[in-house]
Amino acid sequence: MNVPESELAGRISRFRERMDTADPGWEMAAITGKINQYYFCGTMQDGMLFIPRDGDPVYWVRRSYERALIDSSFPDIRPMRSFRDAAEGMGSFPSTCHIETGIVTVALLERLRKYFPVQRFLPLDREIAAVRAEKSPYEIDLMRRAGAIHARVLEDRVPEILRMGMSEAELGCELHTILIEEGHQGIVRFGMFETEIVLGQIAFGTHSIAPSYFNGPGSSVGLSPAVPLLGSRNRLLEKGDLVFLDVGCGYEGYHTDKTVVYQFGAPLPDEAIRSHHFCRSLEKEMASLLRPGVIPSAIYRQIIDSIPPEYSRNFMGYENRRAHFLGHGVGLQVDEYPVIAEGFDEPLISGMAIAIEPKIGVAGVGMVGTENTYLVGQGGGESITGSSEGLIEVGF
Repeated sequence: MNVPESELAGRISRFRERMDTADPGWEMAAITGKINQYYFCGTMQDGMLFIPRDGDPVYWVRRSYERALIDSSFPDIRPMRSFRDAAEGMGSFPSTCHIETGIVTVALLERLRKYFPVQRFLPLDREIAAVRAEKSPYEIDLMRRAGAIHARVLEDRVPEILRMGMSEAELGCELHTILIEEGHQGIVRFGMFETEIVLGQIAFGTHSIAPSYFNGPGSSVGLSPAVPLLGSRNRLLEKGDLVFLDVGCGYEGYHTDKTVVYQFGAPLPDEAIRSHHFCRSLEKEMASLLRPGVIPSAIYRQIIDSIPPEYSRNFMGYENRRAHFLGHGVGLQVDEYPVIAEGFDEPLISGMAIAIEPKIGVAGVGMVGTENTYLVGQGGGESITGSSEGLIEVGF
């Protein structure tokens, strides 16, 4: 599915407007990241997009120029063998250039300095994040399709495959296959630096509250210290286990994020059930606040200040491993702007997509709670990933 030319033009226009507000004197933006190339050009190649404040943008592609022409309706795509070709083709160059400082390596920055006579490189990461956060009808349609796949698989199909004695790794493999059968793109993308992922967190019992470098409330042990992903081959599903699935789903590049907790073979302890229902009530409250003009940091403070002492210790994590957010933007990557956390003080805009994920770690049991992806709207958030209350009973 090629991104329409009108969609690409609208993105460039909104980016320029945002840059004009953030830095009225900006001169040029250079986009090198693959995801941002796709956002603005409709393809992701070994290339670089130049967006001048005045004049037409140009997408220079080293490899594959031919594939870029197939994928993209971008109006000006040019071949290059190296940055030297792009530098010569651009002719004059401004003294300052904005780049993606969050992903441009030192080595790449040195190459840019070698070929382009720029005196200062400045960041544009926040401006791109803000533009990408406001989803167009085209993007929302793709996210609705991802959400429908997500809901169908986690709410209806997973209960059919859970069985005594299966490993976390087996569940992960079968879940990946089912998701692809239903239309999932096969890969889940994160923006966090050096964050690797297959599907998400797949864990039985206390594996869902194990230590992890991942900046989120839940966890998983994974295959090994070298690959702490997918799920353990050795942890087998037993009667009375909590099954924790916090996974992403993508369709034509666009993601949704969803968590479902299952009770296998027998009910979870009362403390876990109470904690889960409390999280579900918080999700509904936060969803009602996802309206245009509401400040994300205000939502965060309102919810955090309302947490009773019996839930606060392990809220959004376990013991000293706690996440300091309640939700996050979703789109071409699972972790996008804005975040429901302190420091995010720009008001929400209609069409933003935000995953809300209140969770609580329970000793000896695991991570309970919920997560769904919502669209910001005048009447509050609209879930596009289903409506299950979680704690789905399997094998009772």
